[in-house]
Amino acid sequence: MSANGPVVVATDLHRRFGEGDTAVDALDGVTTAFERDRFTAIMGPSGSGKSTLMHILAGLDKPTSGVVELDGVDITKLDDGELTQLRRDKLGFVFQFFNLLPVLTAEENLVLPLSIAGRKPDEAWVDQLIATVGLEDRRTHRPAELSGGQQQRVAVARALVSKPAVVFADEPTGNLDSKASADVMKLLRGAVDDFDQTVVMVTHDPVAAAHADRLITLQDGKIVSDAAPGSADDVIELQKQLD
Repeated sequence: MSANGPVVVATDLHRRFGEGDTAVDALDGVTTAFERDRFTAIMGPSGSGKSTLMHILAGLDKPTSGVVELDGVDITKLDDGELTQLRRDKLGFVFQFFNLLPVLTAEENLVLPLSIAGRKPDEAWVDQLIATVGLEDRRTHRPAELSGGQQQRVAVARALVSKPAVVFADEPTGNLDSKASADVMKLLRGAVDDFDQTVVMVTHDPVAAAHADRLITLQDGKIVSDAAPGSADDVIELQKQLD
């Protein structure tokens, strides 16, 4: 796939949970693509399918039908071992609850994806990331010694350390106060602008969504809006119209 083409392409994704009368269609024919070096937010009411979509795009779940291509690879055809390797090599993740290992220092958590992959960290890049997330004086602190915002900044740096094709962020500000949320969104925005990173974020926060270049809104498993987000007030207004 060309360096200029979309990094993730989803075609006619369906995801059904359950069978018969109790079946629920979490995704109902979603087709979309995500351009490189752009920041996309995905919103929608609870049960709209936004988390299901992210899990399928990231190879954490398989669609009932449809195809996902990630960096030119049809991930829907990969077995578990191949998917694990693809996630390790191509993806970064930021979760709502940080998912740091309590026994490791901030720096050890940051380089963990490389350690698992048996790759040697690029010290200059690690130093740059630690400086970017403002944790130079916290490198040897364990998660319990860090605030929630600091833990999430470590998690963002960890997602970037392997220079992945895509960073998936699942409600990255959902567990933070407004100041820490603003810091994390500035980091994700900076990752796109300064490091040419591709970021796809699920969020319920209009302020977070306003940092993105593009806002996809889901409802009942379908895309009902796909446009630039505008301001946080614009996002709130759009969500009201769709409710």
